Amino acid sequence: MSNSLPGFDDWLNRSLEECARNAGEDIDTYVARAVARQMMADKVRTDKISTRELLDHLSECGVLETDLMPDVSTVIADPDRLRAVRATGLLDTPPEEVYDRITRAAADALDVPFASLSLVDADRQFFKSTAGLGDMSVQESQTPLNQSICQYTVAAGTPLVLEDARSDPVFRNHPVVRSGAVIAYLGIPLTDHKGNAVGTLCVFDSKPRLWGTGHVQVLSDLAQLAVERMFGPLPASSG
Repeated sequence: MSNSLPGFDDWLNRSLEECARNAGEDIDTYVARAVARQMMADKVRTDKISTRELLDHLSECGVLETDLMPDVSTVIADPDRLRAVRATGLLDTPPEEVYDRITRAAADALDVPFASLSLVDADRQFFKSTAGLGDMSVQESQTPLNQSICQYTVAAGTPLVLEDARSDPVFRNHPVVRSGAVIAYLGIPLTDHKGNAVGTLCVFDSKPRLWGTGHVQVLSDLAQLAVERMFGPLPASSG
């Protein structure tokens, strides 16, 4: 690619060079990432879940790197945590109305287009329920962990709040953020009675959002409903 783009005048081409320089990239890389982000945004609006295949190819080609994110594999692969994930009995099972009500309520209560309730397995994220992402078969209801933000919510064991992930020093490097598919994210870990985080209830948007303590509380309350459905009520203390 030359340093000029078809249809750009000298001023626009100089601005392009400046933007690429400020981003620490050459013009080819800067333009490729911009095109990739637009492709992902268009996919989100039209094809919903098929964005996964496009994101796979963009990551494999190096347009959207995945090696700049923190390594949380030790926590994700913890045997006790993985046993708790399998103990839910929900992996690779079809949608259930009891969980669909929770994701719909989350999307409605926080006025966001997308919500999901998912389990984070050793090498994948399985979506038990989604809102706003269209109908998915069981085979389609999973994504590799390199495309998962929820794994970081699980690894931390605390709510993850991102109002504009593009400005976050860590999450701006995540491929789904670089693609523009996820800009705002709020996730609550789903934790069993022994403290093992098995997945998340999250909401997200392709534009920035302001999350307040009320949003976190509402989503936490809905997440607790999911936890009680998975593991039963918290046993009363014997003291």
